[in-house]
Amino acid sequence: MAPIPKMMKAIEIQTTGGTEVLQYKDIPVPIPKDNELLIANEFIGVNYIDTYFRTGLYPNPKPMVLGREASGKIAALGSQVSKSLGFANGDRVVYMGVSAYAEYTACPAEKVMKIPEGISSSDACAAFLQGLTALTLVEETHKVQSGDWVLVLAATGGVGGWLCQLLRAKGAKTIGTVGSEGKVDIAKKQGADVVIVDRPGQGDVLKTVNECTNGQGVAAVFDGVGKDTFERSLECVARKGTVASFGNASGAVEPFLISKLSAKNAKVARPTLFNYLFTREEFEHYAHELFKYMINKKFSVRIHDIYPLMDVARAHTDIESRKTMGKLLLTP
Repeated sequence: MAPIPKMMKAIEIQTTGGTEVLQYKDIPVPIPKDNELLIANEFIGVNYIDTYFRTGLYPNPKPMVLGREASGKIAALGSQVSKSLGFANGDRVVYMGVSAYAEYTACPAEKVMKIPEGISSSDACAAFLQGLTALTLVEETHKVQSGDWVLVLAATGGVGGWLCQLLRAKGAKTIGTVGSEGKVDIAKKQGADVVIVDRPGQGDVLKTVNECTNGQGVAAVFDGVGKDTFERSLECVARKGTVASFGNASGAVEPFLISKLSAKNAKVARPTLFNYLFTREEFEHYAHELFKYMINKKFSVRIHDIYPLMDVARAHTDIESRKTMGKLLLTP
């Protein structure tokens, strides 16, 4: 490994707003705490949650370096990092943490995984947060069974694409929504059985759900869109089914009367990935499961584009357009 510099390039925000608040600047390289690893980032994931912190939808202290995941190589180990984790300088790793939009990130060792042979660093980063999100949705938020009908909104998005692949592997039957005709074939290749172009004047999601399920509704709706689709998701879900609202692409879901759920004994969940991976045991379990799907099941990792770190504003504009297909990555 090259010597660790004192300063590095990073993307910092000092206030909330549009892409104009993203500052590409020099800041000090972090010094890892006793239980942390210093990682030289090679690929950095762009996730919709990054835009929530930028706009202020999710409040956070400022100044702030954005970014929740990256892959790279270990540059230094804190003095108290457990030997049982087996980390060494130069190891290829992928992690979930904070302040990833930078050349170097200090991350708790408990939230770092070695990348197995057979998986590239770019694929590991592209798969990690979104793949783990999808995996915990189908295992924890609603335990999907073979033969279940499931509705996935934004089926060619980052999480949506992983959901389609996982649901196919589980033997479920998937109805996916997409935003344009050009995404239909991609959604089908990823595992959607029925695909609807969901935009004004084209595609009737509720009608299609009823036709596919003989009017029973779907066992689960995985809704990362939020405000614009939540009420319809409640209409589409079956008796005793689950609406998993895990994103706010169209805005935050507005307050609703909980008594609405009694008509079907339906459940609504608003999960966050980090609460499913709170312990090291949980984190390792799902990370290993994800890696198995990637290696043994040959799950495809779709990367929309790789942007230089200094072009982060363009990446945020693209992901907010909801026209991307697959993962957006940055590289320092």
